[in-house]
Parts: sequence; structure tokens; C-alpha cells
Amino acid sequence: MRTIGNILWFILAGWWLALGYVVAGVLAFILIITIPFGFAAFRLASFVVWPFGRTTVFRRDAGIWSVLGNVVWIIFFGWELALGHLLAGLLLCITIIGIPFGVACWKMVPLALVPLGQVIVPIRETERDPYGLPV
Repeated sequence: MRTIGNILWFILAGWWLALGYVVAGVLAFILIITIPFGFAAFRLASFVVWPFGRTTVFRRDAGIWSVLGNVVWIIFFGWELALGHLLAGLLLCITIIGIPFGVACWKMVPLALVPLGQVIVPIRETERDPYGLPV
């Protein structure tokens, strides 16, 4: 079922949302100091293309540099990408079939705003108890 959801997602919104992240990544590679933003944008593009079955979690050891980086990200790239997710979510919610995809698109808005300090993991890894045993 995840594969069907990912294929439909890719056709309806994934490819052009990922294109926005790729453009942001290429622009970030122009300056040496913003290269980490480029890597983050490419990582997010891979998540936006095929999101079902994966999720993001905050790294506990992210630190102050990821907070400062997220502020810079929001100013230069984040608000445009978040706006793209909001618009795509609205367009997807026009039809009944697109409503779940629109909601999934809106769930990516915080990720578009603050991507640094987050890791993309399979959902199976988040379904564990505190001792690391599968649920």
C-alpha cells in the first residue's frame, strides 16, 4: 500500500515539490558557507519524492549551529518551500482522493521550515519501545 501511495504522491505533487528542493540545493552550493544547506535540501528532496514509509525525527545532539542554520534557512529557502507545500496541499484537497495527500503535504511544512537537525528514518525504527525492542 505504501508503494501505491508513493506512486500516486509522485504523480500528483512529489516531483514538482522535490524540484523546488533541488533548485534550493543548487542555489545553496553557490557559496561555500551554504553547502550544508545544499546537502540538507537534497536530502529533503529524496524524502519529498517518496515520503510514505519514512518519517523525520529530531536529533538530540543537533546543537546551536542547527538552530542558527535553520534561521538562515527560513530566510533564504524555507518560507518559499513551506508556501509551496501549503499551496500543493490546498490543490490536492480539491478532490476527495487528494485529501490524504494534501494532509501529508501539510505535515511537511514544518520540515520545509526547519530541516537542519532532523534525520529521515523508516517508520519501523520509530515503532520501538524505550528499550529498543520491536513493538
